[in-house]
Amino acid sequence: MSREDFQPLIPPEKSVAELTLKAVLVGVVLAILMGSANAYLGLYAGMTVSAAIPGAIMALAILKPLKPTVLEVTLGMMGAAAGEALAAGVIFTIPALVVIGAWENIHYLETTIIALIGGILGVLWMVMLRRALIIKTDLPFPEGIAVAAVINTAVGTEEDEDQQGGGSLWMLVGATLAGIIKFSQVSLNIFKGKVETVWAAGKYGVLGKSTQGYFYGGAAASPALLGVGYIIGARIAAFVFAGGLIGWVIITPLLMVSTGVPAGMTPLEGFMTIWSDYVRYLGVGAMVVGGLYTIWKLRENLIHGVKEAVIGLRGGTVETKIRTERDLDIKKVFLAIGFLVIPIFLVYSWLSQMYAVSLFMAILLVLLAFVASAIAGYMAGLLGSSNNPISGVTVSVLLFVSVIMLAFGVTGTSGMVIVIGMAAVVCCAAAISGDVLQSMAAGQMLGATPWKQQLTELIGVIAAAPILAIVIQALDKAYKIGSPDLPAPQAFLMGGIVKGVIGGDMVWPFVIAGAFLALVLIIMDIPVLPVAIGIYLPFTLSVPILVGGIIRALVDRKLSALSPNNEEEEMASDWEMAIKKTGVKPKEKAHRTGLLFSAGLIAGEALLGVFSAFLIIGHVDLGILEEAPAWPGMLVWGYIAFLLGYIVLREFRKASHEHR
Repeated sequence: MSREDFQPLIPPEKSVAELTLKAVLVGVVLAILMGSANAYLGLYAGMTVSAAIPGAIMALAILKPLKPTVLEVTLGMMGAAAGEALAAGVIFTIPALVVIGAWENIHYLETTIIALIGGILGVLWMVMLRRALIIKTDLPFPEGIAVAAVINTAVGTEEDEDQQGGGSLWMLVGATLAGIIKFSQVSLNIFKGKVETVWAAGKYGVLGKSTQGYFYGGAAASPALLGVGYIIGARIAAFVFAGGLIGWVIITPLLMVSTGVPAGMTPLEGFMTIWSDYVRYLGVGAMVVGGLYTIWKLRENLIHGVKEAVIGLRGGTVETKIRTERDLDIKKVFLAIGFLVIPIFLVYSWLSQMYAVSLFMAILLVLLAFVASAIAGYMAGLLGSSNNPISGVTVSVLLFVSVIMLAFGVTGTSGMVIVIGMAAVVCCAAAISGDVLQSMAAGQMLGATPWKQQLTELIGVIAAAPILAIVIQALDKAYKIGSPDLPAPQAFLMGGIVKGVIGGDMVWPFVIAGAFLALVLIIMDIPVLPVAIGIYLPFTLSVPILVGGIIRALVDRKLSALSPNNEEEEMASDWEMAIKKTGVKPKEKAHRTGLLFSAGLIAGEALLGVFSAFLIIGHVDLGILEEAPAWPGMLVWGYIAFLLGYIVLREFRKASHEHR
């Protein structure tokens, strides 16, 4: 079924409570809460936890006594997603100004304004991109499916209270198992969350000397990534894994055998350093070209959105749409995007005292925010927000803007300030866009009103931005950015890149090679972004995604073999199964069970990841072992992988028996 004809849980003609005061207030509270938690986690560990699923569960828990509708919980969840995404954009970039020595400490007002502008730009551009990326593509939006399944199963509607079935039980089982594993890894330290090793592969003569060769292998014991792989399917999972093979099994070992292990490092440390300093920039180059090509393929839908805006600006009549297709007024969105050039110019002039350059960069930034938002939104739709390499998009912007600054002849601290300031706005916009799209995909399945979702996201950004600046400022004063207690790894990466480009030490050959790799993939008609993501992400993340995709392929093949020939009619899509509760055929019921179990795996790991973040913030140490082993976690993870396939086939046999 085309997504143009998709029938959501709440039909377009039906009106239920949605943009209510209680939903908005819950969204504001969760935006502040999740944003603050992720600000610390990002500065401490270099990563954030996607808040869409935990936000949905928290919104449900808070609103439950008030008897919320499905759509009120959906809007409450949007606030949590806004806070978390904005935190990622800010902490990955703003502390880099401290790292390069431009600021002695975090400046509250500048940080707040940059976060506000970036967050608002991300939401506004997603208004223009919503139809192009959600309706006009077949992107799976795995976390969107999980959120829709969680909210639908937990809240439901009046008509289907007696039709819950056993799906909610399997979602609860998945969430419980994933939550226990995550808590055991992060808080209890019973076993590691991944296993990785390098092994010698013989000596080779290179450039007149004998060098030891090494190969790398590893996997993350992540139930959530297993669920993501199951939802996106074997094809996309295989492309991501192929990117991992290019980066980790081909290019990095070749560099290792050419240069040898860096002095003072173990083979594993050397392998990771070479990948981080050189090979991942292949992924950055491929990401840029693949993202631009994706925008080109979506050009007709994007042009349609711009035409609507132009018609509105001229006072023409825009076609009336059904409730579930109404975005914020395109005319006002277009004007707001243009107006944002003014505060952007004022901020950059304030930071650098370079007025002409700041004006040019302000106009350029609005366009860059569009490109970055589209790329980040597409990647979020592909693999989910948690696995969306926002830092890769930000690095691309840093490289591009740094080159422009060099062309202007601007070097030194003032030039680096503008570069990082631009990257900060774009990073906030890109991070927000991924979460907006993921949440709006869930809303599309549930029957939410787009303009109300977009407005809630804007409110979440406005609520979170000033609090985030306070939190980051307080963390800097308490622990000092760059200290062992607050290492801020992503900010140091961004600061190092800017210094490298301005100082002439950037690894441009790898970026260019990645761009050419993307062109080859385009010629071969192979999706570029999944491969680029595989090169850029740690290999340990690609493996569980592939295993989840393989399980989905094996289950599909087995179900086709077990189904009678007369039952081989078209099956409901994953989107339909996430909200479907009645009239479910045996094959659909089996897949829906797998879908809900996968959603539970994603939800459980995300929720306990947030809980563990709060324990870290409170300096609560529950660790049991000093040095945790890795293999017990992999065995438990392997059992969950087996269980995922087993319960789908078991549910099919059970449903087939009942159907007879």
